[in-house]
Amino acid sequence: MTDEIRLPIQMLEIEDDFIGQRIDNFLLARLRGVPKSVIYRVLRKGEVRVNKKRVKPEYKLQQADVVRVPPLTVAAEPDRVSVKLSLVSELESHILFEDNDLIVLNKPSGMAVHGGSGLKFGVIEALRALRPVAKNLELVHRLDRDTSGCLLIAKKRSVLTHLHAQLRDKTVEKKYWALVSGDWDSKVRSVIEPLRKNTLQSGERVVKVDAINGKPSETRFRILQRYSEGTLVEAFPVTGRTHQIRVHAACKGHPIACDDKYGDNAFSSQMQQLGLNRLFLHAKSLSFMHPNTQTTLRVEAPLDLQLEKALTKLTRK
Repeated sequence: MTDEIRLPIQMLEIEDDFIGQRIDNFLLARLRGVPKSVIYRVLRKGEVRVNKKRVKPEYKLQQADVVRVPPLTVAAEPDRVSVKLSLVSELESHILFEDNDLIVLNKPSGMAVHGGSGLKFGVIEALRALRPVAKNLELVHRLDRDTSGCLLIAKKRSVLTHLHAQLRDKTVEKKYWALVSGDWDSKVRSVIEPLRKNTLQSGERVVKVDAINGKPSETRFRILQRYSEGTLVEAFPVTGRTHQIRVHAACKGHPIACDDKYGDNAFSSQMQQLGLNRLFLHAKSLSFMHPNTQTTLRVEAPLDLQLEKALTKLTRK
C-alpha cells in the first residue's frame, strides 16, 4: 500500500512566471502526487481560494495573487533520485547547451524521458536531482526510450509556453539520422502516410498506417550515405506523431536497424553481428528561436560510440 502524508494549508504567492496560467494547470503541476480528481474536487467545492475568493478551474492567475490550498492527502514522495547513481551523474556530460532558460541534452539510448511503467526515474527526474535549484524543469518534447539525441528541457514556465508555441507553429526543426535496410530510392523525398496509434492491453503502443482513421503525417528524407548493407538517411518529421519516422521508413520497405517493433529481423541480426545492439535512430540536430534572445539556436548531438563504430564497419558505395 502506498504511504500517504497530509499536507497542511498552503498559501502560494504567484510569481511573474505563472501570470496567465489557469489555476487548475498551476495546481496540477505544483501538487505532484495529488490525484487530478482531488484537485478538481477542491476547486469545484470552493476550497481553493484566490485572494480569499472562490475561483473556477479556468481562472487565470494574475500578478500578486495569493492562492490558498486546503489541507490535502498526497502520496508520499518516493525516494529521491540520487545524484551519485552513475546513470544520473553521467547525464551532466550529456548536456550540449545550458543557460538560465533551457537545457539541450544528448539523451542516451535506453533511458526514458520520464519515470513510470515500472521505471523509478527518467531523464527529467534525473535532471531535477542534478539541478535542485531549478524548480520548474519540464520536458518541451519527448523522444522514444531507445532513440538518442537532442532533447529540449525548459527551466521556466514562460519558456515552456514559448517553445510549445513554436512546436505548434512547426518552426522547430528536428533532424534525425537513421540507418535503414536496403537501397533507399532517391526519388522518395517525402513520406505522407496517415498514422493511427493503438495502445495494447499491455500498455504497449503500436502505430500503423491507416488511410481511413489515421492522422495526417509527413516525414521528409534525405540520403546521407549509401552502404552495401543499407542506407544512412536524414529524417525531418514535419508532424510529430508517435513512432512516426520508424513507421514511415518501414512502410516504404526500409525499416530502421534494430527496431524491435517495426524492424526486419534479418537486417537487425546482420547489424547486431557488427556490434549494434540499439535502435539506430538519433536526433542529430535541433533548431529553434531562443525565447529570450530571439536568435536562432542550433544544437547538434554527436553519435554515440556504438553508432559510430557500426558505421565504420559498413561498406560504403
